Amino acid sequence: MSEDTTRKVTMEKIVSLCRRRGFVFQSSEIYGGLASCWDFGPLGVELKRNVKDAWWKDMVQSRDDMVGIETSILMHTQVWTASGHLKNFTDPLIECKGCQKRFKGDEVEGKICPSCGGELSEPRQFNTMFKTHMGPIEDSQSEVYLRPETAQGMFVNFPNVVTTTRKKLPFGIAQVGRSFRNEITTGNFIFRDREFEQMEIEYFIKPGTQEKWFEFWVNERFEWYQKLGIKKDHLKLHHKKKEELAHYALACADIEFLFPMGWGELEGIASRGDYDMTQHANASGKNLKYIDEEAKEQYLPYVVEPSAGVDRAVLALMCDAYDEEVVEGEERVILRFHPRIAPVKAAVLPLSKKEPLASKAREIFNSLRSDWVVQYDDTQSIGRRYRRQDETGTPFCVTVDFQTLEDNQVTVRERDSMTQIRIPIAALKGTLAAKLAGEAMTEGNVAWKSGVVAKEN
Repeated sequence: MSEDTTRKVTMEKIVSLCRRRGFVFQSSEIYGGLASCWDFGPLGVELKRNVKDAWWKDMVQSRDDMVGIETSILMHTQVWTASGHLKNFTDPLIECKGCQKRFKGDEVEGKICPSCGGELSEPRQFNTMFKTHMGPIEDSQSEVYLRPETAQGMFVNFPNVVTTTRKKLPFGIAQVGRSFRNEITTGNFIFRDREFEQMEIEYFIKPGTQEKWFEFWVNERFEWYQKLGIKKDHLKLHHKKKEELAHYALACADIEFLFPMGWGELEGIASRGDYDMTQHANASGKNLKYIDEEAKEQYLPYVVEPSAGVDRAVLALMCDAYDEEVVEGEERVILRFHPRIAPVKAAVLPLSKKEPLASKAREIFNSLRSDWVVQYDDTQSIGRRYRRQDETGTPFCVTVDFQTLEDNQVTVRERDSMTQIRIPIAALKGTLAAKLAGEAMTEGNVAWKSGVVAKEN
């Protein structure tokens, strides 16, 4: 697959738009910021919530073979000993003896610093888990760790979930939650953070069926991103070779996205075998076997794990939605978000702040906000307001003009095509619901007209 060189998006444009429109801010910005930590602003938190809600609805709510869970960020230290994180969750750290800049082992070759040309140190192993203490005394007995993944909480709760839900294999446990990794190097905005959110599934299966379920989840997850609007040409699968696999993995495939800086991992699907269940059974001394009453047998289940990063998904969706075009001699920046994930579903725009038009517009706004996130904007010209909503990805704008006071109708404008129709206020909520659900842009049997009802300048 060749890279798309016609894309208009750059990371600089995304970062600028995020700051300007309130998607993402630098953490602790007034104090100079904290490296690789980010705050999601008013629009960013809505976008992020919509991505998580879409994942939960499709992966949990819509499936009979999936249940959800929310586990603690802090876990018993023996969890991380059993899982191998205390021993193996490390990166080789190399430091420059001149400028003191630090690198991961796979980021440099030879003995020369790529930044200053100074001499590099020998690599040493660096555990990337954040360590803290629980209780009033800080000693080795009180050490705990911020989880580097949500997966282990699902493994150790497997018997609890089986007992309380009476689920039969195959079934999955799903979780959305924060994880923490003390990365040596970070960068590319929210692509690699030290604090991030994951959307993970541990799908428990009978040994011997792992190839079937691995293939199923690879296809399922690859198609999910396309359903949210990501172009297929900007996605690819990387099936890892044997020498690339983690020590516990039977197979692994990465879903990669064409970010502005190049191809990067969006999600990993791993066939983990029974490694995790065996480790926790041995370390805890508990019986974690699944009892198959129909087959009259018991065994430790195998696991297939689809693991996605929320922040990376948000970044990918923003990059793929970004577009620029020239309209009547002026540049228009658009985020062509799928309606499911658009932070704001509609904006109500009165042509005047004066009464009684303002009251009518507020009445319409209040009637819509009980169903969706809706904005009210009465500042500057209607053209500028349209551009603001285009840039934040709002699918529809509802213009309230002076004619509205006479005929109880409003103008609805669609973001991508800028086409408009005029409809009764009584039909507005139903029309928006249908359009947001994917109905074709028609008014009855008549296609949406591209005539300018409310001029965009």
